Amino acid sequence: MTTRVAAIDCGTNSIRLLVADLPDPAAGPDSPLTDLSRRMEIVRLGQDVDRTGRLAPEAIERTRIALVEYAAEIEKLGAERVRMCATSASRDAENADEFRAMVERTLGVLPEVVSGDEEARLSFTGAVRGLPADAKAPFLVVDIGGGSTEFVVGTREGGVQAAVSMDIGCVRMTERHLHGDPPSVDEIAAAQADIAVAVERALEVVPGREAATLVGLAGSVTTVVAIAQGLQAYDPARIHHARVSYEQVAEVTADLLGKTREQRLAIPVMHPGRADVIGAGALVLKVIMERAGMPSVVASEHDILDGIAWSLAPSAG
Repeated sequence: MTTRVAAIDCGTNSIRLLVADLPDPAAGPDSPLTDLSRRMEIVRLGQDVDRTGRLAPEAIERTRIALVEYAAEIEKLGAERVRMCATSASRDAENADEFRAMVERTLGVLPEVVSGDEEARLSFTGAVRGLPADAKAPFLVVDIGGGSTEFVVGTREGGVQAAVSMDIGCVRMTERHLHGDPPSVDEIAAAQADIAVAVERALEVVPGREAATLVGLAGSVTTVVAIAQGLQAYDPARIHHARVSYEQVAEVTADLLGKTREQRLAIPVMHPGRADVIGAGALVLKVIMERAGMPSVVASEHDILDGIAWSLAPSAG
């Protein structure tokens, strides 16, 4: 018997929905879930949180509007179980209670403000479950979000060995450092130095340099990979499990940081809501590859959203 579930991932920059059928547990650990609906809206819930420590009223309202649509989709498709995880922005905000109350009114369930460690474990589950059989373990999975980046090392069989979350997301780094359009050389240098310190700290906690494969998750990574591939439209099937070299990532990063927001908007694969923060996201990926000594990165379209869905399996409680 399959189980129909709905997973919502509410991050600093975007809110995403996955409604899927989970396979019968008897089908085995390699059986995939079946997508019924995947949706994403850029709501920038983390707008100015790094500066103010609070969620902006207009950001909460943008999120509410998206959740109204998601609730209707969940009802239409008849999901049996629903879980919403709220990440970095909601952990950091003084007025997180206002946000939680809004979600419960709109969706009917409370959001779980997951810890950085749980966020990392969910991301790892979502990413590794579908990796090609020839991807060599151990894996270093990095999930570059808006407010934070999760680093997880582990294997398929053994699961997570170590995980840590660092406050170097693409929105946070843009708001903290990259103010010019395009950003100045000094701004980029300051952002890179800030990111490098955090990555070094992360690599003291997780043995990322010992990993055989780097797996990159979330919109910053998939957008960089799409640009590196020269895609003329965003194509998840072409991006999922594509491998690009460090040299390609470095080239795309330099190009993005050298462009104005208007020029980035003109890139065919660019989501309009990502154009102002993609330079910082690409820079985070580039610095991780440098510091971890990774010659390439494998992109995954499956991430924390899939991990949340798998956590709703009957065997998971």
